[in-house]
Amino acid sequence: MSQLDILRYPDPRLHKVAGPVVAVDDRIRRLVDDMLETMYGAEGVGLAATQVDVHERVIVIDTSDAHDEPIVLINPELIARSEEMTFVDEGCLSVPEVYDKVPRHARVRVRALDRSGQAREFDAEGLLSIAVQHEMDHLLGKVFVEYLSPLKRTRIKTRMLKKSRDEARV
Repeated sequence: MSQLDILRYPDPRLHKVAGPVVAVDDRIRRLVDDMLETMYGAEGVGLAATQVDVHERVIVIDTSDAHDEPIVLINPELIARSEEMTFVDEGCLSVPEVYDKVPRHARVRVRALDRSGQAREFDAEGLLSIAVQHEMDHLLGKVFVEYLSPLKRTRIKTRMLKKSRDEARV
């Protein structure tokens, strides 16, 4: 396993739409393992393949307190959403140190393949529901800051570009 580089907003590759995984094979399982290592190393709760410049429909999530309950979602789809919405501060490994409120469905039902290629369905609420929706947005080429006002997006983009320039000088 190895840690992968996480793309940072406003990198245009974050806006590429991910294609479906054709087969859950050793290459995909290696990708899943590398994504989990990357997510845990960055102290995140979720990571989409798009964020590591792989444009296939793969997500890893772990919202457990002990960070020992990974969930792998391959070709995920939301098959039901609650009408009830929730607004909580979200962050993103691709937009470090930025948090803001985003509207999300309070509960969702998810269908996906797991790491072994087996189909599964489950209901998610709370942080898991938010993480699933957040990561699925990445697969569609959408970063959470796009839910924010144009002014906030511009400020975040400016801050991220400055941070990248500052880090390149070091």
